[in-house]
Amino acid sequence: MRAGAYSPNHIGNDAAIFNAAADQLRKRGCEVVVYSEQQFNDSDIREEVILNMCREQESISKLISLEDRGRLVINSGHGIQNCTRERMTRILLANGIPYPDSLMVNTNEDVRGALREAGFTSCWIKRGDFHAMHKEDVSYCRHIEEAQDVLHEYFYRGIKRAVINRHLVGDLVKFYGVSGQPFFHWFYPYDEGHSKYGYEAVNGKSQGIPFDADALHATCQRAAEIMDVRIYGGDCIIAADGSFQIIDFNDWPSFAPCRAEGSVAIAKCVLKAIREWKKN
Repeated sequence: MRAGAYSPNHIGNDAAIFNAAADQLRKRGCEVVVYSEQQFNDSDIREEVILNMCREQESISKLISLEDRGRLVINSGHGIQNCTRERMTRILLANGIPYPDSLMVNTNEDVRGALREAGFTSCWIKRGDFHAMHKEDVSYCRHIEEAQDVLHEYFYRGIKRAVINRHLVGDLVKFYGVSGQPFFHWFYPYDEGHSKYGYEAVNGKSQGIPFDADALHATCQRAAEIMDVRIYGGDCIIAADGSFQIIDFNDWPSFAPCRAEGSVAIAKCVLKAIREWKKN
Protein backbone atom coordinates (compact mmCIF):
# COMPACT_ATOMS: atom_id res chain seq x y z
CA MET A 1 0.00 0.00 0.00
CA ARG A 2 1.01 3.65 -0.20
CA ALA A 3 2.23 5.42 2.92
CA GLY A 4 -0.22 8.10 4.07
CA ALA A 5 2.33 10.89 3.65
CA TYR A 6 2.26 10.24 -0.10
CA SER A 7 -1.55 10.34 -0.37
CA PRO A 8 -2.21 14.02 0.40
CA ASN A 9 -5.98 14.48 0.85
CA HIS A 10 -6.53 11.06 -0.76
CA ILE A 11 -5.53 8.48 1.86
CA GLY A 12 -8.94 6.79 1.81
CA ASN A 13 -9.25 6.84 -1.97
CA ASP A 14 -5.77 5.40 -2.53
CA ALA A 15 -6.40 2.62 -0.01
CA ALA A 16 -9.79 1.89 -1.58
CA ILE A 17 -8.51 1.34 -5.12
CA PHE A 18 -5.61 -0.77 -3.85
CA ASN A 19 -7.94 -3.00 -1.82
CA ALA A 20 -10.46 -3.18 -4.67
CA ALA A 21 -7.73 -4.36 -7.06
CA ALA A 22 -6.60 -6.95 -4.49
CA ASP A 23 -10.19 -8.20 -4.15
CA GLN A 24 -10.54 -8.51 -7.94
CA LEU A 25 -7.35 -10.59 -8.06
CA ARG A 26 -8.62 -12.84 -5.25
CA LYS A 27 -11.88 -13.36 -7.17
CA ARG A 28 -9.75 -14.56 -10.09
CA GLY A 29 -7.96 -17.17 -7.98
CA CYS A 30 -4.89 -15.26 -6.79
CA GLU A 31 -3.48 -15.42 -3.30
CA VAL A 32 -2.87 -11.82 -2.23
CA VAL A 33 -0.85 -10.71 0.79
CA VAL A 34 -1.20 -7.00 1.65
CA TYR A 35 1.68 -5.04 3.20
CA SER A 36 1.82 -1.46 4.36
CA GLU A 37 4.67 0.43 2.74
CA GLN A 38 6.61 0.26 6.02
CA GLN A 39 6.00 -3.49 6.33
CA PHE A 40 7.22 -3.93 2.76
CA ASN A 41 10.44 -2.08 3.58
CA ASP A 42 10.98 -4.05 6.79
CA SER A 43 10.17 -7.54 5.40
CA ASP A 44 12.00 -10.18 3.43
CA ILE A 45 9.64 -10.19 0.45
CA ARG A 46 9.34 -13.68 -1.04
CA GLU A 47 6.38 -13.15 -3.36
CA GLU A 48 7.29 -13.44 -7.04
CA VAL A 49 4.72 -10.84 -8.16
CA ILE A 50 4.56 -7.44 -6.46
CA LEU A 51 1.67 -5.04 -7.09
CA ASN A 52 2.38 -1.73 -5.42
CA MET A 53 1.48 1.93 -4.93
CA CYS A 54 4.84 2.75 -3.28
CA ARG A 55 6.29 6.26 -3.22
CA GLU A 56 8.99 6.29 -0.52
CA GLN A 57 12.53 6.37 -1.88
CA GLU A 58 13.47 3.32 0.23
CA SER A 59 10.51 1.42 -1.23
CA ILE A 60 11.36 2.42 -4.79
CA SER A 61 14.97 1.29 -4.36
CA LYS A 62 13.75 -2.05 -3.02
CA LEU A 63 11.29 -2.47 -5.90
CA ILE A 64 14.05 -1.80 -8.44
CA SER A 65 16.34 -4.31 -6.73
CA LEU A 66 13.62 -7.00 -6.70
CA GLU A 67 12.71 -6.31 -10.33
CA ASP A 68 16.33 -6.44 -11.42
CA ARG A 69 16.59 -9.85 -9.73
CA GLY A 70 13.69 -11.23 -11.77
CA ARG A 71 10.49 -10.43 -9.86
CA LEU A 72 7.46 -9.06 -11.69
CA VAL A 73 6.82 -5.58 -10.26
CA ILE A 74 3.74 -3.48 -11.17
CA ASN A 75 4.17 -0.52 -11.31
CA SER A 76 7.89 -0.82 -11.97
CA GLY A 77 10.14 1.01 -9.53
CA HIS A 78 11.88 2.48 -12.58
CA GLY A 79 8.50 3.76 -13.79
CA ILE A 80 7.66 5.31 -10.42
CA GLN A 81 10.98 7.17 -10.54
CA ASN A 82 10.16 8.32 -14.07
CA CYS A 83 7.04 10.04 -12.75
CA THR A 84 9.01 12.42 -10.55
CA ARG A 85 8.53 15.85 -12.05
CA GLU A 86 11.84 16.73 -13.72
CA ARG A 87 12.42 13.24 -15.06
CA MET A 88 8.83 13.06 -16.34
CA THR A 89 9.21 16.42 -18.09
CA ARG A 90 12.43 15.40 -19.82
CA ILE A 91 11.03 12.02 -20.92
CA LEU A 92 7.74 13.34 -22.29
CA LEU A 93 9.32 16.26 -24.15
CA ALA A 94 12.08 14.07 -25.58
CA ASN A 95 9.53 11.62 -26.97
CA GLY A 96 7.19 14.14 -28.57
CA ILE A 97 4.32 13.77 -26.10
CA PRO A 98 2.30 17.02 -26.13
CA TYR A 99 3.45 18.84 -22.98
CA PRO A 100 3.75 22.53 -22.01
CA ASP A 101 6.88 24.58 -22.66
CA SER A 102 9.03 24.10 -19.57
CA LEU A 103 12.18 25.28 -17.83
CA MET A 104 14.10 23.04 -15.43
CA VAL A 105 16.04 25.15 -12.96
CA ASN A 106 17.94 25.30 -9.70
CA THR A 107 15.82 26.97 -7.06
CA ASN A 108 18.58 29.44 -6.12
CA GLU A 109 18.67 30.87 -9.66
CA ASP A 110 17.34 34.21 -10.87
CA VAL A 111 15.01 32.97 -13.61
CA ARG A 112 13.28 36.22 -14.53
CA GLY A 113 15.36 36.76 -17.65
CA ALA A 114 14.87 33.18 -18.83
CA LEU A 115 11.12 33.42 -18.26
CA ARG A 116 10.90 36.65 -20.26
CA GLU A 117 13.01 35.21 -23.07
CA ALA A 118 10.76 32.12 -23.20
CA GLY A 119 7.67 34.34 -23.31
CA PHE A 120 6.25 33.08 -20.01
CA THR A 121 3.77 35.22 -18.07
CA SER A 122 1.63 33.11 -15.77
CA CYS A 123 3.18 29.74 -14.99
CA TRP A 124 3.31 26.77 -12.62
CA ILE A 125 6.30 25.94 -10.43
CA LYS A 126 6.58 22.31 -9.28
CA ARG A 127 9.23 20.57 -7.21
CA GLY A 128 11.45 18.70 -9.59
CA ASP A 129 13.02 16.07 -7.38
CA PHE A 130 10.04 14.04 -6.24
CA HIS A 131 6.27 13.59 -6.20
CA ALA A 132 4.17 16.35 -4.65
CA MET A 133 3.57 15.73 -0.94
CA HIS A 134 2.21 19.13 0.09
CA LYS A 135 0.08 21.81 -1.54
CA GLU A 136 3.17 24.05 -1.63
CA ASP A 137 4.98 21.57 -3.90
CA VAL A 138 2.87 22.90 -6.80
CA SER A 139 2.43 26.68 -7.12
CA TYR A 140 0.51 28.81 -9.60
CA CYS A 141 2.25 32.12 -10.33
CA ARG A 142 0.43 35.01 -12.00
CA HIS A 143 3.53 36.85 -13.22
CA ILE A 144 7.31 36.59 -13.42
CA GLU A 145 8.13 38.41 -10.19
CA GLU A 146 5.82 36.13 -8.23
CA ALA A 147 7.47 33.12 -9.89
CA GLN A 148 10.88 34.31 -8.71
CA ASP A 149 9.62 34.73 -5.14
CA VAL A 150 8.02 31.28 -5.13
CA LEU A 151 11.16 29.67 -6.53
CA HIS A 152 13.22 31.10 -3.67
CA GLU A 153 10.65 29.79 -1.19
CA TYR A 154 11.31 26.34 -2.63
CA PHE A 155 15.03 26.89 -2.08
CA TYR A 156 14.45 27.85 1.57
CA ARG A 157 12.36 24.70 2.00
CA GLY A 158 15.34 22.61 0.90
CA ILE A 159 14.06 21.79 -2.60
CA LYS A 160 17.01 22.17 -4.97
CA ARG A 161 15.36 21.64 -8.38
CA ALA A 162 12.09 22.82 -9.88
CA VAL A 163 10.16 22.59 -13.13
CA ILE A 164 8.43 25.71 -14.44
CA ASN A 165 5.56 24.99 -16.86
CA ARG A 166 3.88 27.60 -19.03
CA HIS A 167 0.26 28.07 -17.87
CA LEU A 168 -2.18 26.77 -20.47
CA VAL A 169 -5.65 28.23 -20.98
CA GLY A 170 -8.45 25.75 -21.62
CA ASP A 171 -10.48 22.93 -20.09
CA LEU A 172 -8.77 20.91 -17.38
CA VAL A 173 -9.37 17.18 -17.88
CA LYS A 174 -8.32 14.40 -15.50
CA PHE A 175 -7.81 10.87 -16.84
CA TYR A 176 -7.18 7.32 -15.62
CA GLY A 177 -5.92 4.39 -17.65
CA VAL A 178 -4.49 0.87 -17.49
CA SER A 179 -1.99 -0.34 -20.08
CA GLY A 180 -3.18 -3.04 -22.46
CA GLN A 181 -6.82 -2.61 -21.43
CA PRO A 182 -9.67 -0.82 -23.21
CA PHE A 183 -10.50 0.98 -19.96
CA PHE A 184 -9.94 4.76 -20.07
CA HIS A 185 -11.87 7.27 -17.96
CA TRP A 186 -11.78 11.05 -18.25
CA PHE A 187 -13.78 13.85 -16.65
CA TYR A 188 -13.73 17.54 -15.70
CA PRO A 189 -12.50 17.64 -12.08
CA TYR A 190 -13.63 21.22 -11.37
CA ASP A 191 -17.18 20.51 -12.55
CA GLU A 192 -17.41 17.34 -10.46
CA GLY A 193 -15.84 18.81 -7.32
CA HIS A 194 -12.87 16.45 -7.47
CA SER A 195 -9.83 18.15 -5.98
CA LYS A 196 -6.56 17.46 -4.18
CA TYR A 197 -5.23 20.98 -3.61
CA GLY A 198 -7.93 23.20 -5.13
CA TYR A 199 -5.85 24.25 -8.13
CA GLU A 200 -8.64 23.20 -10.48
CA ALA A 201 -10.15 26.63 -9.80
CA VAL A 202 -7.36 28.32 -11.79
CA ASN A 203 -8.79 27.04 -15.08
CA GLY A 204 -12.30 26.98 -13.63
CA LYS A 205 -15.51 25.52 -14.99
CA SER A 206 -15.09 23.64 -18.23
CA GLN A 207 -16.39 25.02 -21.50
CA GLY A 208 -16.93 21.54 -22.90
CA ILE A 209 -14.50 22.12 -25.76
CA PRO A 210 -14.83 19.18 -28.18
CA PHE A 211 -11.73 16.96 -28.43
CA ASP A 212 -10.76 13.50 -29.66
CA ALA A 213 -10.95 11.25 -26.56
CA ASP A 214 -9.58 8.28 -28.52
CA ALA A 215 -6.53 10.32 -29.49
CA LEU A 216 -6.04 11.33 -25.85
CA HIS A 217 -6.25 7.67 -24.80
CA ALA A 218 -3.72 6.66 -27.46
CA THR A 219 -1.34 9.45 -26.40
CA CYS A 220 -1.65 8.49 -22.72
CA GLN A 221 -1.04 4.84 -23.57
CA ARG A 222 2.09 5.79 -25.49
CA ALA A 223 3.25 7.92 -22.57
CA ALA A 224 2.63 5.00 -20.19
CA GLU A 225 4.80 2.72 -22.32
CA ILE A 226 7.57 5.32 -22.53
CA MET A 227 7.42 5.98 -18.78
CA ASP A 228 7.25 2.24 -17.94
CA VAL A 229 4.02 2.63 -15.94
CA ARG A 230 1.12 0.20 -16.45
CA ILE A 231 -1.40 1.78 -14.03
CA TYR A 232 -1.54 5.50 -14.61
CA GLY A 233 -3.46 8.75 -14.50
CA GLY A 234 -2.92 12.43 -14.91
CA ASP A 235 -4.21 15.75 -16.15
CA CYS A 236 -4.31 17.57 -19.45
CA ILE A 237 -5.53 20.87 -20.84
CA ILE A 238 -7.85 21.01 -23.85
CA ALA A 239 -7.18 24.15 -25.91
CA ALA A 240 -9.83 26.12 -27.78
CA ASP A 241 -8.97 24.29 -31.02
CA GLY A 242 -9.46 20.85 -29.40
CA SER A 243 -5.76 20.04 -29.15
CA PHE A 244 -4.46 18.80 -25.80
CA GLN A 245 -1.30 18.82 -23.74
CA ILE A 246 -0.58 16.55 -20.79
CA ILE A 247 0.39 18.61 -17.74
CA ASP A 248 0.83 15.77 -15.24
CA PHE A 249 1.33 12.00 -15.46
CA ASN A 250 1.17 9.82 -12.34
CA ASP A 251 1.89 6.24 -11.35
CA TRP A 252 -1.29 4.69 -9.94
CA PRO A 253 -3.61 7.53 -8.85
CA SER A 254 -6.82 7.11 -6.85
CA PHE A 255 -9.31 6.14 -9.63
CA ALA A 256 -11.89 7.62 -7.23
CA PRO A 257 -14.65 8.35 -9.80
CA CYS A 258 -14.26 4.97 -11.54
CA ARG A 259 -12.98 2.59 -8.86
CA ALA A 260 -15.17 -0.39 -9.76
CA GLU A 261 -14.24 -0.38 -13.45
CA GLY A 262 -10.64 0.60 -12.76
CA SER A 263 -10.03 -2.22 -10.28
CA VAL A 264 -11.27 -4.80 -12.80
CA ALA A 265 -8.97 -3.39 -15.49
CA ILE A 266 -6.02 -3.42 -13.07
CA ALA A 267 -6.65 -7.07 -12.17
CA LYS A 268 -6.86 -8.06 -15.85
CA CYS A 269 -3.66 -6.12 -16.57
CA VAL A 270 -1.84 -7.90 -13.73
CA LEU A 271 -2.99 -11.37 -14.83
CA LYS A 272 -1.99 -10.67 -18.43
CA ALA A 273 1.43 -9.47 -17.23
CA ILE A 274 1.85 -12.63 -15.12
CA ARG A 275 1.07 -14.86 -18.12
CA GLU A 276 3.60 -13.02 -20.29
CA TRP A 277 6.21 -13.04 -17.49
CA LYS A 278 5.85 -16.79 -16.96
CA LYS A 279 6.04 -17.46 -20.69
CA ASN A 280 9.28 -15.50 -20.96
